[in-house]
Amino acid sequence: MSKNLVIIPTFNEKENVEKMVLKVFSLKTTFHVLVVEDNSPDGTADIVKSLQKKYPDQLHIHERKGKLGLGTAYIAGFKWALQKDYDYIFEMDCDFSHNPDDLEKLYEAATKGADVAIGSRYISGINVVNWPLGRVLMSYFASMYVRIVTGMKIMDTTAGFKCYRRKVLETINFEGIKLIGYGFQIEMKFTAHKFGFNIVEVPIVFTDRIEGTSKMSGGIFNEALWGVLKMKMRSWFRKYVIEE
Repeated sequence: MSKNLVIIPTFNEKENVEKMVLKVFSLKTTFHVLVVEDNSPDGTADIVKSLQKKYPDQLHIHERKGKLGLGTAYIAGFKWALQKDYDYIFEMDCDFSHNPDDLEKLYEAATKGADVAIGSRYISGINVVNWPLGRVLMSYFASMYVRIVTGMKIMDTTAGFKCYRRKVLETINFEGIKLIGYGFQIEMKFTAHKFGFNIVEVPIVFTDRIEGTSKMSGGIFNEALWGVLKMKMRSWFRKYVIEE
């Protein structure tokens, strides 16, 4: 059995999901895939189930009743992974904005000592393709804002392309993670940071989706920005001690 699990949340990803799964399975390193499917009306789940006939051991699906938020999708995936024997748990989007080839880079960083390996758009300049300038600036300065509020040294604080070592997810109390949109990505990094885990950024190039519809909105960024202040204040009343 592979020790690596890639969690891919989906909602209306019929144009991308088969190509993504097959690409991940073609990589040199063996990865399993868990698709967390939020009841897409476009038939995404049917495509995954059809692929399962060919890849019964590598491909898994967790179906939910509706679109319940990115954070809850990943937490559902994390809980599923921890019930199995996976040592490295990855997050990535289905739309190819995250290059599946870069899973190898994240895996290498994790095997060399990173507790959390982040696919970073900003660790070596600004590496974003097909985004309008306004969105690039919004994302870049949002990360700067998060660094100021939290004290983290991470350049890409909102990144959603990551690898966690199992012990990180075993340590974090998911019930204490309150942000469910893209702020979830910030809160998970901040919590890992507070516990003292080794967080490493790996340079990637982020390419905006070509097929399908973007889930990004101004409201998502507002949730992240205001939520960061609340997250920081909550941290003053918590103890970050790893239990042996």
